[in-house]
Amino acid sequence: MEWGTLVATLGGGLIAIGGTVLADRLRTRQEHRRGLQERRRDVYTEFIAAAGAAHTELRRLAQDGAGETDLEQASRAALADARIYEVRERLFIDASARIAGPGQTMFEHLRTLRKAVAAGAGTSSPAFHEIYHPYLDAVWAYRAAVREELEGQALTPTDFGWSAWDGRERCPICGRREADTASTQR
Repeated sequence: MEWGTLVATLGGGLIAIGGTVLADRLRTRQEHRRGLQERRRDVYTEFIAAAGAAHTELRRLAQDGAGETDLEQASRAALADARIYEVRERLFIDASARIAGPGQTMFEHLRTLRKAVAAGAGTSSPAFHEIYHPYLDAVWAYRAAVREELEGQALTPTDFGWSAWDGRERCPICGRREADTASTQR
């Protein structure tokens, strides 16, 4: 046997093995990225859904608050029953930093809304709306950040024909209050 043939055969075998190992590493890395993106999408959606469930219950309490004997307990239960605390922890584990920040901001505004409802703020009260509209702004900022990360396409209020995310321009209570303020200033 010639040495050249043996070296060429061994060299070819090493190249083939190296190529197989490299391809396997690339495939594993791609599967890991795909799995992470799937987990992120799931937790991002679960977080906004949990916040939505808590928000719905808080609005119900704010509308029917007089019927509740303990608004503090009921408003705390609204967040706990929606599993927002649990999902928030999962968000902090799987989310990118650019989503975790808006998620935490949204969560803090939701807790502020909970405190207002616990204090007896009704849905038509100025105290409720002073907190409610910043919460809506934070919800939309979170949604826009998630969409930007997952789809690469940002959402803006103008996509919906709005001038801002906070919803004040579409709010019948805030619109009426602004009209009353304007008429008293004349």
